[in-house]
Amino acid sequence: MSHDDATPTRRRSLRAVGAAVLITALTVAPASAASAGGHGHGGKGDPCAKQANDTYAEVLKCVTLDGVLDHLKAFQRIADRSTDPNYPGTRAAGTKGYADSVKYVSGLLRKAGYKVTLDPFEFQFNFPVLLQQLTPVSASYGSGSFTNAPSGDVTGPVIPVDVNLTGDRATTSGCSADDFTTLDFSGPNDIALIQRGGTTPDGAACSFVVKAQNAQAAGAEAVIIFNQGNNPTRETLIVGTLGDDPGVTIPVVGASFADGAALAAAGSTAHVRVLPPETRTDVNVIADLPGRNKNNVVFAGSHLDSVTEGPGINDNGSGSAAILETALTLAKSKPQNSLRFAWWGAEEEGLLGSAAYVAELSQAEKDKIALYLNYDMVGSPNYIFQVYDADESSFPAPVVVPPGSTAIEELFESYYTWKKLPYDDAEFSGRSDYQAFIEAGIPSGGLFTGAEVVKTEEQAAIWGGTAGASFDPNYHQPGDTIDNLDLTALEINSDLIAFAQLTFAFSTEPVNGVRGKPVPGKPVRLPAPAGPQGTFVTDGGHAPHDHQPSA
Repeated sequence: MSHDDATPTRRRSLRAVGAAVLITALTVAPASAASAGGHGHGGKGDPCAKQANDTYAEVLKCVTLDGVLDHLKAFQRIADRSTDPNYPGTRAAGTKGYADSVKYVSGLLRKAGYKVTLDPFEFQFNFPVLLQQLTPVSASYGSGSFTNAPSGDVTGPVIPVDVNLTGDRATTSGCSADDFTTLDFSGPNDIALIQRGGTTPDGAACSFVVKAQNAQAAGAEAVIIFNQGNNPTRETLIVGTLGDDPGVTIPVVGASFADGAALAAAGSTAHVRVLPPETRTDVNVIADLPGRNKNNVVFAGSHLDSVTEGPGINDNGSGSAAILETALTLAKSKPQNSLRFAWWGAEEEGLLGSAAYVAELSQAEKDKIALYLNYDMVGSPNYIFQVYDADESSFPAPVVVPPGSTAIEELFESYYTWKKLPYDDAEFSGRSDYQAFIEAGIPSGGLFTGAEVVKTEEQAAIWGGTAGASFDPNYHQPGDTIDNLDLTALEINSDLIAFAQLTFAFSTEPVNGVRGKPVPGKPVRLPAPAGPQGTFVTDGGHAPHDHQPSA
């Protein structure tokens, strides 16, 4: 067996093979792609539909903003037409909106010539949580069940527990058993209303499970935990986790600060209903394009599902559309390495689809994966450009970073530097679909434009946008629609996604030591990375896309 056909064995930094990676000369700027003919995979007379698209110039011309937007508009239409009785207007796993998204993506890929596999997995489908205030006003509120909280159906008085609705809204609501001693939870259907935040009597962070356990011990039959309301990121609906084996036997649901304040009114009664989950089967979409080297697979993925609250066009239609446009553009190429793309299901339920996929792989199949590239939210409306911090230059990673991941980070950073675009680090946290891959020791990397974290004045000065607002003000909200995008960020990142995929399609040597071939065309050099802006270091506001927020 030649070295080219060997499975990955060696990990080397990008800098270990030269000051900068060799690429092909580009004669047109990526920014012009939107005006280069739009989405053209199969359009009559469109050269993109006929040529191999195996040079940077071709790929960056044919992967267009218009093409990516075509897919996003299709996702929006799918959500709008979804009449699922449980979750209308979304593309959440287990719903009609997700099933139709799968049909759309897989249909285009099959037509383009990919080998498409619908990879099934089981998951627990959660029905909508009912949270209704009955008195002194009648209203229904958005809610959700905390992870590992049981089902239940409770109608009764709402009893606020040491809440603070004014001023700094500082509170230790529910953090101590003493908070409940003067309250009467002797009734058969009492609902504890608890505010997020605070510390326990011993000074530890007051987790959601501590609040729920204290309420249960006091005699409550249900718990509503509402957001603290002390800053913009703590105004919206909060639904978190109780952790593993919490010992809680009563329903625990979430609410926004405003809804919690309404429920705290004197004489308030409410109805809380959490139905038991139902086991359902859904699928990941996997698309393969064999290369000359069948034992060296370049893998890119994005989650296809939305949250139940909305259509999920930025989170994560943006990543899904960008890799779909890249895959369609590369369909007629003859890559040195094999290409694989995935559209994951039930990411919003806890990274379930990707975890199930990796768990089913044999060690031999895992060894064939040279690298995994993850794209989760790449067009946030109040964006900053971020790259997963594999070299831990800004943040110590809370996970083991597989060797070779730093070379992926450097390629992304070199591209931004080449285009004179400032970037920053995103914590290499494993809080998206790359988690299962890094746990398997597979080099990984990705891009991110921000979620619920608030943009600082410093960041607004660098990237523009609005200081004091979240990177995505509609994160996990009904407003995550086709209007919830920054088209500049989306176009730049779509170009970069295509650039990275083509680069690694011909050589992954900087990542895993498997020698490939140059991308066709005249070689030039990418500059060394300029370095992250470091805007998160001073204020600690580096939270990545996080599906299990803490108290």
